Amino acid sequence: MTEKKKIVFVVNPISGTQGKKAILKWIDERLDRSVYDYSIVKTEYAGHATQIAASAVHDGADIVVAIGGDGTINEIARSLVHTDTTLGIIPCGSGNGLARHLHIPMDPKGAIDILNEGYRVCIDYGKINNIPFFCTCGVGFDAFVSLKFADSGKRGLLTYLENTLHESLTYQPETYEIENEEGTVKHHAFLIACGNASQYGNNAYIAPQASLTDGLMDITILEPFTVLDVPSLSFQLFNKTIDQNSRIKTMRAKRIKIHRTQEGVMHFDGDPLMAGKELDVEIIPKGLHVIASEKKKKSFVETENLLQVITDYFTGLHLKGEELLAKRQSHLFELNRTLLRKLAKK
Repeated sequence: MTEKKKIVFVVNPISGTQGKKAILKWIDERLDRSVYDYSIVKTEYAGHATQIAASAVHDGADIVVAIGGDGTINEIARSLVHTDTTLGIIPCGSGNGLARHLHIPMDPKGAIDILNEGYRVCIDYGKINNIPFFCTCGVGFDAFVSLKFADSGKRGLLTYLENTLHESLTYQPETYEIENEEGTVKHHAFLIACGNASQYGNNAYIAPQASLTDGLMDITILEPFTVLDVPSLSFQLFNKTIDQNSRIKTMRAKRIKIHRTQEGVMHFDGDPLMAGKELDVEIIPKGLHVIASEKKKKSFVETENLLQVITDYFTGLHLKGEELLAKRQSHLFELNRTLLRKLAKK
């Protein structure tokens, strides 16, 4: 008789947007008991998931499953790197970037079914100033919004979009030097994103060509832009084509150093942290075993994704012909005026 695998579910009762009690019930109902013996551990404080995962590795667990958002996944995964213990994910956060890249269903029942299939792959992970990240890290506007998002006390896509729209009106680009094995380049940039995975989460593909298994990170540099660029940038971000925008510069590297003129915020997997002027970012190949979907699913943008809806409408995706350009610009300025009025009331 084949020995059952030991699987530990780690639950963050606070993070995420889905009810945890229902998920625990579905685990009991759907998990293949002929394959797994399971236990459930709840986190009690920040960083607890890292300790729980490390203990699970020590006790010989085959799989540790993160039930929560990207922050919970990061806490758990950092204890599993370079071990034989595999990361599983039941996504219920506000972004779920790594889960989406691995084609894990957002539906918890579907995610449990993926665990039953047990398809295991080995992926790269990254470090920024020696702090592990598994999806993306970066500096500039996205890190700044992550800080505002964390301070807001609210979660979810709409809160993130509200912060993004509001802060983008006043945020000032910075000058950065990026050093790699080929030399040093200088950019005046709105943000610099380093992608191990292809997206931030919510199907926002900041590094659409990124691979989790190529030993490289995809660096996306967004240069200063005008309000007229916002619709195309927004659409391309969600349409996996942002690397084709003229405001975007890209490169691939195993390791880079980012030099900036002043200290400021950085982010790793969406969590903000204050850091110095020098940032060291690297990719460590084949460092983490994960449970993924063996079948790639066609990506889609949820109907709640406000930026997609705005972009589809105001860039006139259903309108064709040069004679409609003036109407598009009129709609765009009216949109910005409306957004400003709404944001001013908040």
